Amino acid sequence: KDPVESTISFVALPSDEMKGRIIGREGRNIRALEMATGIDVIIDDTPGAILLSSFDPVRREIARVSIQRLLEDGRIHPARIEEVVAKVREEFETLTEETGSQAAFALGVFDLHPRLARLVGRLKFRNYLGHNLLQHAGEVVHLAAHIAAETGARGDVVRRAALLHEIGRVDDTGSGHPLVVAAELAAKFGERDEVVKTIEALHPDVAPTAV
Repeated sequence: KDPVESTISFVALPSDEMKGRIIGREGRNIRALEMATGIDVIIDDTPGAILLSSFDPVRREIARVSIQRLLEDGRIHPARIEEVVAKVREEFETLTEETGSQAAFALGVFDLHPRLARLVGRLKFRNYLGHNLLQHAGEVVHLAAHIAAETGARGDVVRRAALLHEIGRVDDTGSGHPLVVAAELAAKFGERDEVVKTIEALHPDVAPTAV
C-alpha cells in the first residue's frame, strides 16, 4: 500500500475562503484543531481542500468528521473546536465498540469486554503490511479454529486469542511488542489465563504451554 495513502486524509472545502477560517486569527483555530485531534493540518495550494496528516487513521478520521461538522456549523473558534472534537471522539468510540462486538459475534466470540470490543473495532481502521487488521484477524480466527478442530485444541480459547492477537497495534496506552501488549490488555479486561497465554505464545521468545 502506498504510504502516502495510509497517512493522509483529504477534506473538501466549500470554498478556498474557508482555509482562512480554519487557520483563524494568528493561527489560533489550526493550533486548537491540532491540539484537540493530535494530527497535523496541512493547508497548502491544493484547491478546495485541506490535508490531515497522521500515522493514526483513527485520529485522522475523528479530525475529518470534526472539521466537516465545524464547516457545516459555521462557528469555528478554539472553544467550539474542542467541544466538537470531544463529541465526535465519544461517538466514534461507541461506533468502534459496536463494530468490534458485531465482528466478534460473527466469529463466534461472545461476552467480550467493551474495552476489548472497542480495540477490535479499531482494527477496521488500521492496515499492516498492506492488510486490513480486522479482516486479517477474522481470517486467523477461521484458520485457527480449523486447526484446533484437527488437533484437539480448545476452539473457544483459540478463537478468542486469534481475534485479540493484533489489538496491541491499535492501543494508545501500551508499550513494547504488540503481542505482549495484546496479552496484557486481554488479561486486564478479563480474558482467561489460557487465552492470555495463547496470545503470548505467538511471540517467538515465549514458549507455548499448551496446544
